[in-house]
Amino acid sequence: MRVAVLGTGIMGQGVARSLHREGHEVTAWNRTRERAEPLAADGITVVDTAEEAVAEADVVLLVLFDGDAVLEVLDAAAQAGPASAVWVQASTIGLEATSRVVARADELGVDLVEAMMLGTKKPAADGKLVMLAAGPTALVERVAPVLDAMGAKTVTAGDRVGAGTALKLAANAWIASVTAATAQSIALAEGLGLDPQLFLDAISGGQSDTPYAHVKGASMIAGDYPAQFALDGLRKDVDLMRAAAPGASLDPTLLDALAEVFAAASERGHGGDDIAAVRAGFTAS
Repeated sequence: MRVAVLGTGIMGQGVARSLHREGHEVTAWNRTRERAEPLAADGITVVDTAEEAVAEADVVLLVLFDGDAVLEVLDAAAQAGPASAVWVQASTIGLEATSRVVARADELGVDLVEAMMLGTKKPAADGKLVMLAAGPTALVERVAPVLDAMGAKTVTAGDRVGAGTALKLAANAWIASVTAATAQSIALAEGLGLDPQLFLDAISGGQSDTPYAHVKGASMIAGDYPAQFALDGLRKDVDLMRAAAPGASLDPTLLDALAEVFAAASERGHGGDDIAAVRAGFTAS
């Protein structure tokens, strides 16, 4: 299929390469062209405007930072693409912004589904994401070859755009929680005079074990945080969860605590580092 990838940050670059590797014809655009330019070496067409990117697309993939960016690009490029194109909203923008995007897509006559991406830099580059899809069944089926190229599996959250976003918030709440919990245990072990590796050894193979703790824990122990999922990106997502909490009748106590500890790490200079750098949020100031 002819796929336009709009937004080539960490995730956008990875999925663009996965789509190209699986035989799709990929055109990429980013507001700052320099961030998209490395894709040209892989045989991906890089263009200057979103309008150029969508001109002949079967599928338009939105991989942008927030709701305002999605709305801006939708307004700029919707009329430049074929009427038959399906737009796939893959940006984590929260429930309120998703409602605005759905309303605007309806006004513009755009066929819209969503496919949230569960995973980080490496799964995106390897085509091993978990795709959280939602929208009219016929449209989701039309974009299935694209979702299959991006992910190891697709979980369909519902036939309404917004259900995928709700599931992504729930999944990212787990990621934020388990990452922060791992950091807390490592910080506590270190603070009590232990080798923090002993904590990972203690849970290894038990019912409380998770491979994620070992991956992030190793990064925390080394103090090395190459970005797979930028800390400030997860901070944004936690804020989206907090905004959704009243409508979900959810007590936000844990989300508020997560927001605080991730903010502390960001304020100590780790906003662009991997989320494992939340370890810095547990260091007494």
